[in-house]
Amino acid sequence: MGAQPTCPLCRSATVTRAYPHASTPGLMRNSLTAWAFLLPAVVLISLSVLIPAVMALVMSFTTTGLDVSEPLQFVGLANLRRLISDPMALRVMTTTLLYLIGVVPPIVLGSLALAVLVNRSLPGIHVLRGAFYTPVLVSIVVAAIAFRWLYAENGLVNGWLVAWFGETFSPIGFLTTPQLALPAVMLVTLWKGLGYYMVIFLAGLQGIPKELYEAAELDGSEGWRQHLDITLPLLRPYVALVAVVSSIAATKVFEEVYLMTQGGPADSTRTIVYYVYDQAFAELEISYACTLGLALFLLVMLFTLIRLAFSGDRALI
Repeated sequence: MGAQPTCPLCRSATVTRAYPHASTPGLMRNSLTAWAFLLPAVVLISLSVLIPAVMALVMSFTTTGLDVSEPLQFVGLANLRRLISDPMALRVMTTTLLYLIGVVPPIVLGSLALAVLVNRSLPGIHVLRGAFYTPVLVSIVVAAIAFRWLYAENGLVNGWLVAWFGETFSPIGFLTTPQLALPAVMLVTLWKGLGYYMVIFLAGLQGIPKELYEAAELDGSEGWRQHLDITLPLLRPYVALVAVVSSIAATKVFEEVYLMTQGGPADSTRTIVYYVYDQAFAELEISYACTLGLALFLLVMLFTLIRLAFSGDRALI
């Protein structure tokens, strides 16, 4: 009798040759069951995402409006050349970049700080976690309208300022001053997003073995030193994830701008997505709006790949 194979692949091949049909029916049943569960999602995603994306790509090389009865006229790269020479496109991209810079770092740092704060075994800590998460449950429409009322010249914020500084204080136009409108809209995104990303960091914190902190205490490491030596290095994948997801959300901001400022004042809050909406449904430039949307998609993908490459965590790619 010859020598028996010792490597795992050889043993697997031997078992397969000995029992060629042992698990085939079970595998087929599992495969059919999996596809049965996946099929509705695949159909829904195809109808709502993939097919419209392909149509937008095709329409970006044509000139067309809302009248679907009109034949598509191929114009090549005319819309792309228009995008490159459009000063408003450059302005809205700059505004979106400022929005991203003003929102993402506070969200990453703030949600991480909240997660560290509530990651404790204290009486009533669940109530505190729920309080921080509550803004996530509020509709963005309700939140935007509520903040618009708070920011009004006769709103609650100006009321507090008048009560603090006296009747001689002039109300501030938070949403009517170009220098203040964008930061005012950013606060809504921060208020809505901190609790959501806090949960992601909290999941990462609770996955860190407590033995590591106990060993650090034996070595004389306490307080914030433990977070620098243990918490932050182990949370690097979560930091990368939160940074990427919040960056994508920031580049796609629309509801806050639409409900609070309509892109004003003086186009100071006009972002890329709002400009796409404006070109598509106000100017009826559907093909140019598709080109803007395609440019946004490419920018988001490029930023995401660069961010993941520099994060050093290949598990997220």
